[in-house]
Amino acid sequence: MRDDEFRERVRTWLEDNLTGEFAALRGLGGPGREHEAFAERVAWERHLAAAGWNCLGWPAEHGGAGATLEQQVIFHEEYARARAPARVSHLGQELLGPTLIAFGTPAQQRRFLPPIRDVEELWCQGYSEPGAGSDLAAVSTSAALDGDEWVVTGQKVWTSLAHVADWCFVLARTEPGSARHHGLSYLLVPLRQPGVEVRPIRQLTGTSEFNEVFFDGARTARDLVVGAPGDGWRVALGTLAFERGVATLGQQVGFRRELRALTEEAEAGGAARDPAIAERLARAWAGLEVMRAHAVRTLGDTAPGVAEVSKLVWANWHRALGELAMLVRGAASLVAEAEPYELDEWQRLYLFSRADTLYGGSNEIQRNIIAERVLGLPREARP
Repeated sequence: MRDDEFRERVRTWLEDNLTGEFAALRGLGGPGREHEAFAERVAWERHLAAAGWNCLGWPAEHGGAGATLEQQVIFHEEYARARAPARVSHLGQELLGPTLIAFGTPAQQRRFLPPIRDVEELWCQGYSEPGAGSDLAAVSTSAALDGDEWVVTGQKVWTSLAHVADWCFVLARTEPGSARHHGLSYLLVPLRQPGVEVRPIRQLTGTSEFNEVFFDGARTARDLVVGAPGDGWRVALGTLAFERGVATLGQQVGFRRELRALTEEAEAGGAARDPAIAERLARAWAGLEVMRAHAVRTLGDTAPGVAEVSKLVWANWHRALGELAMLVRGAASLVAEAEPYELDEWQRLYLFSRADTLYGGSNEIQRNIIAERVLGLPREARP
């Protein structure tokens, strides 16, 4: 099928199916708004799965559609243009699924890939810890074998959607006395069991999609380690590489929509007559064009530094857009929509985009990786 035919097929299906009970879901969900119509969005995503639109990039032998990179980009762009609701199973479909396909055993693939594809089990990512955020190699959560089970003890933090997830892929230290990236293992841990406590973290936006997860003797089967025990660092890096894939081009469609709406707001309210604001709106447009050109040029490129540059580009651009929105709105940006703390879309954008330069690896860590691994500069001194 030609790409233009595939695009028309996606667009037509979305138009025909974002109707009836699903029509009200347009534009709902996403960063800072994951609480919106969550159960209904799960139902929508199962509807997508039944029609074969989930896991497009997975190979057909693993239940996917075997779509090309170009087709995956087309789907994400059309999905964003249709303002279809934010996905609820991104972590399973886009991160864990490809990781299991690349590193998992046949038994793990048979057990976990079908319920991910069919949106029957939801996943979260157990990487960051209070003392190991962007410095992932410093994790201290431990796991020890007890017969046929791993016993997991420790704390994870900033765990997106853990409060609704069934499972968590956890990076844990399984070799006592090991340090840094040595002695880590990548475990699949069920969350609905004794020994697991999930505590939501209330954010500046008033929402709570991030969580702390406490493991106090939680258990998982011995064979639910992805890759060999002690080889978790390599597997974890593989997952991080999948994190910044073709979906970013769909994300940019949403960015373009935000910029267009902000430009219209500035023109309607008169802020665009301010030369400084007009210049920043123009720079935002140019930055978005550069972002897309970079994403298209590097699509599928796994060379060191590519993912880090991409993260720096989009995160800083989006944070700057939130700041620009406050300038455009002026004094109105300081007043909540209603009691006790109801925010408008621009206030939510400003507040939540502060996190863009932190989650998924902070700006400082991204720059260190580029400096040390790509440019060959001396490593930063570590305590």
